[in-house]
Amino acid sequence: MGNAQSGGIPREILDDLKLTTRFSESEITQWYENFQKQSPTGRITLQQFEEIYAKFFPESDAKAYAQHVFRSFDTNDDGTLDFKEYVVALHMTSSGKSTLKLEWVFSLFDVDKNGYVTKPEVTELSQAIFDLIPKEKQANLPSDESTPEKRAEKLWAIFDKKDNGKKTNLKGIVHLQLLVPIDFHSMEKN
Repeated sequence: MGNAQSGGIPREILDDLKLTTRFSESEITQWYENFQKQSPTGRITLQQFEEIYAKFFPESDAKAYAQHVFRSFDTNDDGTLDFKEYVVALHMTSSGKSTLKLEWVFSLFDVDKNGYVTKPEVTELSQAIFDLIPKEKQANLPSDESTPEKRAEKLWAIFDKKDNGKKTNLKGIVHLQLLVPIDFHSMEKN
């Protein structure tokens, strides 16, 4: 590897992340130090990722959603998240360009990673997302979104599908806002 930067991050990883994200060198270095403290091996396992999500959603069942998010971030399919995958994920989900976010959302819904999103995949993700909503807040949802199946039907009706019933591109994914109007901060118990 290349020369290590302060905090131990390899220079080529730092330079690559600066080019592919909007994050500064100091932000990346700080995240690297925190990442190394959380995971001294330099990798986060699915179990560790599920534990992180459980802390964010203590009143909900976040396991299924965490598994889907982990799958979408694990771009090399090795069953772990390395630092680069972690930072790229942060970039895509927080400050990334809209098209990057849409690509990530598509990969999130493409459960079997075959390049298509099918109705069963939309239903599966709808259930995982629904499980993040505390039970007491589920009662306040609009009637057409009061169950995972209703949310999936609503979204699926919007998708621009090919004749084979599969979604193959990003057109229509913008409407995922209808399915995922979740304010994660409001779900946390103070």
